[in-house]
Amino acid sequence: MNSRKTASAIAVTLAVALGATACGNSDNKSDGDKNGTTSTAKADAGLSSIVNASTKKGGTVTYEHSSGPDSLDPGNTYYGWVQNFSRLYGRSLVSFNPAPGKKGLEVVPDLATSLGKASADAKTWTYTLRKGVKFEDGTEVTSKDVKYAIERSNFAPEALSNGPTYFKSYLDGGDKYKGPYKDKSKGGLKSIETPDDYTITFKLNKPFADMDYLAAFSQTAPVPQKADKGAEYVQKIISSGPYKFSAYSESRGATLVRNPEWDAATDPIRKALPDKIELKFNINATTVDDHLLNDTITADIAGTGLQSKTQPKVLVKAAEKAKTDNPYAGATQYLAINVNVAPFNKPDCRKAVQYAVDKAGMVDAIGGAVKGEPATTLIPPSVAGYKKFDLYPSAGNKGDAAKSKEALKACGKPDGFSTVLTARTDRPDEVLAATQLQESLKKVGINAEIKTFPASKYFTDFAGSPEWVHKNKAGLMMMAWGADWPTGYGFLDQIVNGAAIKPSGGTNLMELNDPKINKALTDGIGTIDATERGKIWGDVDEMVAENASVVPLFYKKNLLYRPDSATNVTVAESYLGMYDYVLMSSSK
Repeated sequence: MNSRKTASAIAVTLAVALGATACGNSDNKSDGDKNGTTSTAKADAGLSSIVNASTKKGGTVTYEHSSGPDSLDPGNTYYGWVQNFSRLYGRSLVSFNPAPGKKGLEVVPDLATSLGKASADAKTWTYTLRKGVKFEDGTEVTSKDVKYAIERSNFAPEALSNGPTYFKSYLDGGDKYKGPYKDKSKGGLKSIETPDDYTITFKLNKPFADMDYLAAFSQTAPVPQKADKGAEYVQKIISSGPYKFSAYSESRGATLVRNPEWDAATDPIRKALPDKIELKFNINATTVDDHLLNDTITADIAGTGLQSKTQPKVLVKAAEKAKTDNPYAGATQYLAINVNVAPFNKPDCRKAVQYAVDKAGMVDAIGGAVKGEPATTLIPPSVAGYKKFDLYPSAGNKGDAAKSKEALKACGKPDGFSTVLTARTDRPDEVLAATQLQESLKKVGINAEIKTFPASKYFTDFAGSPEWVHKNKAGLMMMAWGADWPTGYGFLDQIVNGAAIKPSGGTNLMELNDPKINKALTDGIGTIDATERGKIWGDVDEMVAENASVVPLFYKKNLLYRPDSATNVTVAESYLGMYDYVLMSSSK
C-alpha cells in the first residue's frame, strides 16, 4: 500500500468533511426516554457537560481495545486508560473528580477522608482512611493494605515493572529498601508509617509539593498481602471498589460484576450504575470503530479516538458529527532519540533529525486538525508549566532540509546513515506517522527501518528495554505521553529524569540522564510557591530541547465517538482527554 497516497487522500477527504459540516446543524437533540435519560446529541458536548445523563441502574457497559493493557493490576500499570478504568475496582487514597470540564481536574478524597495534611516543608504527608470500606472478601481495608500496595508496586521491579517510581524516589530510605518479596523484616519500609488501621503517614527525603496527585495514582489502591502473588496477582485481583472480576484472560479480556461488599455510603464519587462491564482485548482498531458506529459497544477504552480511515464516515454527516467530542488529549506525540545508540550519541546527529521532520505533513497524514497540531515543546499547552518556544524552527513546520544536512555534516555523517525506528503495531495512526517520518528522513539521507511491536509489550520488551534497544540499534522510537497529573512535573519526570531509566518497562526512552535536568526536577517539585514551580517546568522543557534528544511532533487531539446507547458520557481532562469510565453507563 502506498502510505503517502493514502494519507493524502484521507487529509483531502477530511478537509471536505470539515468544510461540509462547519455550517451544518450539530445541535440535534432528543427529549430523552422514559428511563431517566436525557440525550444531548451535540458535537463537543462532552467537553463541558454529561451527555445522555441517566440515573438508571442496570445494563452492560462494553469496552474494546485494539491490543491490551500493560496490566490491569493497579500496582503494575502505567497506561492512562487503565488508571481511569481501575478506579472501578481499586480505590486510591484520593482521586480525580468524576465531573465534566475543569472540575474533572480537581483532586478529591476517595479512600481517604480528606486530601493529605502536609508539614510546612512538604516532606511529611498524612492521610486518614474511611472506616467500613471492605474488600470483596468482606475484610475491612486498613492503612497497612495501602502501605503494602505501595511497597509492592514501587520496590519489586523483578515482579512489577510497569508503573512509575515516584514513591521509590521520594520516600526516605527508598533507595535501600528491597521490596516486600525480598525484605521480610517486620514493618516493611519505615518511612511509611501506619500507627493505626486508619492512618498512613509518608516521610519523604525531600519536599514534594504534588503529593495529592501522587496519592491519586492506582498504586495507592489497597492490596491484602495474603492475596498477593506478585505478577500473577492480575489473575485474581481483590477489589475494593464497586466492581469485581468474574473472569479474566490476558488475551481475550475481562468481565466485571457488582461487588456486594461495596457500600455506597463509604464512597462519595462512584454511582456504580451498570450491572456488568465487559472488556475485550485484541480487536482490530478499525473494527473497534465499526462496532462504535454500529452501537454494539459503549466505548473504545484506549480513549485515543477514531482511526484516520474512520473519521470521514463521521465528519461528513451532521447527525454523526453530533456524536463526537474532539478534546486535546493533554498529550504530546514525540520522537525519542536514544543518546546511547550511535550516531545519536553526537548532538549534531540528533539535531539533523530535529530539522528534517515535516510536522505539518505528519498531522495531515494522520487526519488533520481533528487529530492534533504541530508541536514545538514537550509539555502541551493544556498542562500547567507550558512555556512557548521553538529551538528548531522551520517555515510552516514543514522541516528544513538544508539545516538538517548542515547538522549531518557537523556530526561527521554528511552522506547520512541508517537506523531503526520503532512504533506500536496496533496504533495505525502511530505507524502512519512513523511512515511519514521515514519519508522525511530519507530526503536528507537518513534511512530508518521501521519495526513495529504490540502496545502491550512495547515498553517491557522493546522500546522500554535498554538491552533490546542497544542490541537492535534502535536509535529512534515513536512515543506518546500524557501527564501523570496536570502539572509540568507530572508530565516530565518519568520521561526525562535519569532515575526513570529501568531495565524493563522504562519510559525514558532517550535514556536521558542529564545531572542539570535531574536537579532542576528535584528542586522544582520542592518549591512551595505554585507560580515559581510552574516556571521551572517550562525551563526544564527548554533544557530537554537544547539536548535535542526529543522531537516534539504534535499535540494530540482525540476524535471520540459516543454511540446512542452510551449514557453519562463526559470527557475526563485528568485522564488524557478520554471518557470518564467511573461515570459511564449504558442503556443496553
